[in-house]
Amino acid sequence: MELKGRVHKFGDDINTDEIIPARYLNTSDPQELAKHAMEDADPEFVQKLRPGDFIVAGKNFGCGSSREHAPLALKAAGVSAVIADSFARIFYRNAFNMGLPILESPEAAAALKGGEEIHVNLDTGEIKVPATGQTFRSRPIPPFMQELLKDGGLMAHLKKKLEAQAT
Repeated sequence: MELKGRVHKFGDDINTDEIIPARYLNTSDPQELAKHAMEDADPEFVQKLRPGDFIVAGKNFGCGSSREHAPLALKAAGVSAVIADSFARIFYRNAFNMGLPILESPEAAAALKGGEEIHVNLDTGEIKVPATGQTFRSRPIPPFMQELLKDGGLMAHLKKKLEAQAT
């Protein structure tokens, strides 16, 4: 699967409070959360975001509290994937559980610039910059995690499995 969009660049240690501030955790409605995605890191993020765009960040993206609201808010806002040098482990799993693709690529995270258009192939892990011809590689997404993404997240995956067993 190939995704195309623009880069929104962030630094190291973007925590879950910056991704979705705690003051909005009184709802789990994805569209309501989407309105406040990345608000404390960049108050204009949602206005600048176009569906399909990417977040590119440094080390330890998603650190802090364990909240499923964080990847849910990004996905609902229209972020197609997050590319980072590294991810906090709980965010890593929560992202796949919510159906948000994430890719670890220290080289891409360091080199990509805000506003650049990129093409990302989730099957191969290639990240391409058409304007410059640069290509980066991310760590491959494990097959089970690819299944979760294709099914729309863990709950959709489990529902699909249960329905298949019932027939």
